[in-house]
Amino acid sequence: MEKMVQIPDNFINENTDFRELIAALKTGFASEEILVPMRHHHDFPNPKVGADSTLLLMPAWHSGKMAGVKIATVSPKNGQFGLPSIQAVYVLMDALKGTMKAILQAKSLTAKRTAAASALASSFLSREDSSSLLMIGTGALSTNLIRAHASVRPIKNVYVWGRNFEKAQAVCDSLKREAFKCQAVKTISEKIGEVDIISAATLSKTPLVLGKYLKAGQHVDLVGAYRKDMREADDATVSKASVYIDTFQGGLKESGDIAIPLKSGVLKEENIKGDLFGLCTDTVKGRSHPEEITYFKSVGHALEDLMAASYYYELFING
Repeated sequence: MEKMVQIPDNFINENTDFRELIAALKTGFASEEILVPMRHHHDFPNPKVGADSTLLLMPAWHSGKMAGVKIATVSPKNGQFGLPSIQAVYVLMDALKGTMKAILQAKSLTAKRTAAASALASSFLSREDSSSLLMIGTGALSTNLIRAHASVRPIKNVYVWGRNFEKAQAVCDSLKREAFKCQAVKTISEKIGEVDIISAATLSKTPLVLGKYLKAGQHVDLVGAYRKDMREADDATVSKASVYIDTFQGGLKESGDIAIPLKSGVLKEENIKGDLFGLCTDTVKGRSHPEEITYFKSVGHALEDLMAASYYYELFING
């Protein structure tokens, strides 16, 4: 009987090649053999901290090959405990025999696959010559998003904004060995109109990306704001941009960045250009011209977890 292995976060952090991981996700989104039911999304009260937490169950399976499920909680007030807002574990199984193959600590798994999905979208939606990036947010996703975007575009200059300037500086300090230059900034407005790519990963309930500052040719990548009452970009951004989502299955419902403009009529469902399934199968066209502003909203998808877990499992087993 196969022995179940445990794959820790440090292995994932030390063995990620974003180009390989992005390629794995692209293969998954282009496949017709991977089945992903709608994920379970349950908010539950957390009166001791005055904010709801969320339980997510995300299953997926590739018949006859691999299956898996991620169990995650999102607790936005975890900062007071010195803990990340997302806590998660991933169980990888043999889909043919039903045996447990691996348990992965899913903190880094989630961060890596989320960043890889954004970079995959960017490979279709941002200009090929994109050389500058504004990162809005200083959480665990920030460095991963920056590295992932830099793996698909020739990024030379990165700017980081956070509500705490020292945290933004710490993000840049952690990237000092990278090929690009990184600078912490005190306001979003000072750089948002200059960069080629804007990536946001926050828990903001009010928009941080304002359409009045955008210029022709930019790509907006929205990763945070995972609930319907949260949003990172305003109506003006939506109105100016060609809108894409990671999947129609979850992307239409789970985040205010799509749900709010849909409800108000600023955005119509039929005007959403496509998702990662369409982009990766060439049934949906990406960026159509250099002056186009593109908008990608990600809420996460169980296919990404399955493909990423399989990628790390093969690395762990085969060295």
